Amino acid sequence: MKLALAQLNPVIGDLDGNAEKIFEVCKEIKNEDVDLVITPELSLIGYPPKDLLFNPRLFEEEKDVLNKLSKKLNNLSESLSLLIGIAEPTTDTEIPKLYNSVVILEKGTWKIVARKQLLPTYDVFDEKRYFRSAEDSSILKFNFQEKIWKIGITICEDIWVEQNLQNEKILGKDPIKSLEKEKLDLLINLSASPFIESKSLLRQQIAAKAAVRLACPVIYVNQVGGNDELIFDGSSFALNKRGNLQQELPAFKESVGLCDISSLKQQPLKSSKDQTSQEVLFRALVLGVKDYARKCNFNSAVIGLSGGIDSALVTTIAVAALGLSKVHAILMPSPWSSAGSVEDATKLAKRLGINHQQIPISNVMNSFNEVLSDSTLGIPTGITAENLQSRIRGTILMALANQKKHLLLSTGNKSELAVGYCTLYGDMNGGLSVIGDLYKTSVFDLCDWIDSESSSSCRNDFFLPEIGEIISSEIRTKPPSAELRPEQLDSDFLPDYFILDPILKGLIEQHLPTEVLIEKGFDKKIVHKVANLLKNAEFKRYQAPPLLKISNQAFGSGWKKPIASR
Repeated sequence: MKLALAQLNPVIGDLDGNAEKIFEVCKEIKNEDVDLVITPELSLIGYPPKDLLFNPRLFEEEKDVLNKLSKKLNNLSESLSLLIGIAEPTTDTEIPKLYNSVVILEKGTWKIVARKQLLPTYDVFDEKRYFRSAEDSSILKFNFQEKIWKIGITICEDIWVEQNLQNEKILGKDPIKSLEKEKLDLLINLSASPFIESKSLLRQQIAAKAAVRLACPVIYVNQVGGNDELIFDGSSFALNKRGNLQQELPAFKESVGLCDISSLKQQPLKSSKDQTSQEVLFRALVLGVKDYARKCNFNSAVIGLSGGIDSALVTTIAVAALGLSKVHAILMPSPWSSAGSVEDATKLAKRLGINHQQIPISNVMNSFNEVLSDSTLGIPTGITAENLQSRIRGTILMALANQKKHLLLSTGNKSELAVGYCTLYGDMNGGLSVIGDLYKTSVFDLCDWIDSESSSSCRNDFFLPEIGEIISSEIRTKPPSAELRPEQLDSDFLPDYFILDPILKGLIEQHLPTEVLIEKGFDKKIVHKVANLLKNAEFKRYQAPPLLKISNQAFGSGWKKPIASR
């Protein structure tokens, strides 16, 4: 039996467009003697559809699209079958009113063949808000060459049941265990699993356990592309019954892979994942920016380029994602901006070949001082004056974004966002926070990699300068500073980032109490200061732009802390 693994990049809610994308795959493989095409979880509506699922008209449209697609598929090939993920309405009035389901299209019609059992509600997932769990595992009896193949069908989380590998499991049945007695010929998993570094290897290990337990090959098809804060890496694969890798689709790009189940080898295939962690991270962020802009109908981006490392990194990612002609850099020096920073920003823009211009803000600052001098506030000083500079810059950038219909990319990092070292309605302005899930130390590491020879393949793929530094050693080695007052350094207010970031990781990603961090050897005074800063900045994060999630705990929809708490 020959399968097509269709690793697709859907637009959420675009039923007609996604159906056409699926049909184009079927047309592409029409002459390849394929028997069954497999698409990702909820491939018809896209994942995650969130509260679009509360629109009752959606399901009439979904049914209509399925009917049309079934007929088109049958006209194309009477022997080709297709698995699609859909949202299936229930027949009663209880809530939730949907199943996360799979349908098979064949011979001009379609029918439900599987429903998801394990519904994630951790981190960014909230599936029990919309779906109810299936009672039993699903088996598709597929007729191939006068033999009935028993194919188990699982949906994403249904195979995540190996506690020794994943540390924890959703409460409920083990869908794999209930399939062990069925003597399956094949297990298929339709998935929409977001990118987190090293997760693709864990997926293969989880699926390999299922292959061994069921003594059958496993096909895993994952969604690819950026949808809001989430980035889906694809990385679909096929395993033989021993759990050995037989085929692997590329990460971060739409792809169709053909796999003949009847002739899988017994020897493992060497994984093609030879990219460094920095390259994987860079490619993920590029895809996130590219799809966010495309799916939100932005053709260009504007960035405040300061001469610092954060804005340099965001600008480089934007150029890789959108192209140099679509990225516009704005330099906004104040009286406290160093000549070196202005020069570094200008040189970076020239190295990347992007449009750039200077808009000095000294006169605007003077105007604010003049207006406020006669008020009860008086001439702004201290943190008020510093924030005013940031808000002037943020206002200018938003004006340019509005006027030119650019997407404003925010350049703040996770460390700053965590401790509130950022200004509401200033440097936090933007439609997308590109590196809001990268700690400052990770920013330095990624920029070091960009400027190394190891980035050459990435540079070629994204039409970045082939030789020489991109970020530059001047930017990478200068002490971090917001330059909002004379001789200001980040270290005036914060611990050094190599001390701060491990504390933040403990508080944010491991949810460790301050006492545990102190026991681990961190300075008590610093730990308590950082913990207080983290809590007190919650109101800022509620008003921050969406950020691209690349860690297991980002400041996005998966971070649900109260603002008012003790």
